[in-house]
Amino acid sequence: MTATTDQVHMFEAKIADADLDDLRTRLAAARLPERETVPRATGRQRWSQGVPLTDLTDLLDYWRSGYDWRRFEQRLNEIGQFRTRIDDLGIHFLHRRSPRTDATPLVLTHGWPGSVAEFVDVIDELADPTDPAAPSFHVVAPSLPGFGFSDRPVTAGWGTEKIAAAWVELMGRLGYGRFLAHGGDWGGPITTILGGRFPEQVLGIHTTFAEGPPGLSTDGLTADERRWVDEHTDFWRNRSAYAKQQWSRPQTIGYSLVDSPVGLLAWILDKFAEWSDTTDSPFERVSRDRLLDNVTLYWLTGTGASAARIYHESHNSLDPELRVDVPAAITMYPADAGSKTPRPWAERRYRQLVRWREPQAGGHFASLEVSDHFVTDLREGLAAVLAAAGRSRVSA
Repeated sequence: MTATTDQVHMFEAKIADADLDDLRTRLAAARLPERETVPRATGRQRWSQGVPLTDLTDLLDYWRSGYDWRRFEQRLNEIGQFRTRIDDLGIHFLHRRSPRTDATPLVLTHGWPGSVAEFVDVIDELADPTDPAAPSFHVVAPSLPGFGFSDRPVTAGWGTEKIAAAWVELMGRLGYGRFLAHGGDWGGPITTILGGRFPEQVLGIHTTFAEGPPGLSTDGLTADERRWVDEHTDFWRNRSAYAKQQWSRPQTIGYSLVDSPVGLLAWILDKFAEWSDTTDSPFERVSRDRLLDNVTLYWLTGTGASAARIYHESHNSLDPELRVDVPAAITMYPADAGSKTPRPWAERRYRQLVRWREPQAGGHFASLEVSDHFVTDLREGLAAVLAAAGRSRVSA
């Protein structure tokens, strides 16, 4: 348990019954469009115009009559929730200290359209593994500014560089002067910045989003690596309308995301469907409850617009010259098309790449889709990072 101080305070999630009643009322009064004009089909083709009406209405009915927010709320409170103010912004975070004396501090950073809900099923095993030989961690999982129970910024400037600096401050307040970092999606660039800008504090990193410097040639890449480049290019050319909207006009889409729970659900469900390693529905790997935990957290905290704004604040913000010299481990999940980078390109930025893995299954939401593998892979990656960091300290 984290001791409260003048700067760090315990936080308990307790949404008013009236807010949950309002959500159910809005869901019952939802006005839906007609069915999509896609010929009767199976698999991903069903989603070619977006979320199919039948999938949306089934999930909507469950959200209104079967889903239990209080269960998720209790889970967050069991893990341990806290808040602190950094640069005059309230930051919420989960903090699960390990009972092990050999545990290493670890900050986990989520992205969009995720939240700390991505980590609630893996935190316990990371902090207190059932295998006594497995490495353990003091786990800190902050909510990004504008997400969940963190405050919504009222001024510009909360991009990835500022967030990374805030995480260093946060970890220091918790007594973690040296720590490891992991992240995917927006958590990937933030983790990269942590490793590149703060080598005195960051022992090393693990990421599932390893962005190489821009403008690299495909010469010398293998056929599989060239396929990755083609997939990545196709994704950002033809399947990134959501990102362009949130980058260019976050306020406009924000009105819908904050006012309509059905609009919010469809906007997020579409990404879970497209980015998961599934053939027909995201619920082949991600539970309905966990996806609704994530969506309901956005809804009850009114953070649809403020979360979308990270695209505006951080578009093309990763310094092309930034080098990461601390040890790094990288995992490229097969269905994470928008985040996959060929290893030779990654090595141009991550100069001490100690572990590279390409699993057989998993997508953008690996901690939810393949949670057991995610934990094992993260442990092994961070163990390699720690071993390399130890060798570096000895040689120095």
